[in-house]
Amino acid sequence: MSDDSTQPDNPFASRGFIAAAIVIGVILLAGVIVLVTSLTAPHTPVAQPTSTPSGPVASGGDKSVCGLAGFETESSLTAAPDTRWELVGTVAAPNDPKVGPGKVNSDGIRSCYAHTAEGALYAIVNYMALASDARTLPHLPDLVEPGPGKDAAVAASSPDAAPSNSRLQVAGFKVNSYSSDEAVIDVAWTVTSSGNKLVSFPLVMHWVDGDWKVSLTDDGKFPFASAPLESLGGYIPWAGV
Repeated sequence: MSDDSTQPDNPFASRGFIAAAIVIGVILLAGVIVLVTSLTAPHTPVAQPTSTPSGPVASGGDKSVCGLAGFETESSLTAAPDTRWELVGTVAAPNDPKVGPGKVNSDGIRSCYAHTAEGALYAIVNYMALASDARTLPHLPDLVEPGPGKDAAVAASSPDAAPSNSRLQVAGFKVNSYSSDEAVIDVAWTVTSSGNKLVSFPLVMHWVDGDWKVSLTDDGKFPFASAPLESLGGYIPWAGV
């Protein structure tokens, strides 16, 4: 089978984002785990009440649009976050008042995350969760970085788009790279509707206008293809169910 089938043609296409984003384990590739090569060293800024902070300080465009305080220029995400999980569509999504989502609008769209690697991870999982609900699926472009990629994806989208019948839950993650402008995080998913097969799907997130946004290529596609996994080797296990 051609590798082209692992690459979604359009994030908002007819069978829904999730069907395009996952392989559902039918592609019989060798189970090669891609190990992280650019995970940054742990770094936790420590606030000093009576002196200049020793860590980076958010200013201007670095600040969260809804006032969340977290900010880091290097990833400190080296363990599974302790979070509260809630069902969004059919997916268990993380929710933490310090990390996000800090905003849930009248359409159910969840946005505003801390300017940290953890915030980017939460944004990714919540984005995938929103894609599983027909009520929020049409609003997914709101969470995509403005530019040619978003324009191309919206232009190619179907007004009749619907979520897939596939079901998946987050199983783990690894931070491929992180800076205050860009996070590349590979999330492992359990496809519960296909024998609990594991699938890797890295997303690129950019910090835009005070929040993490999904980044697409100029032709409206995701930068990385999904791929089946044999195990969570190399990933940090993290699951809500």
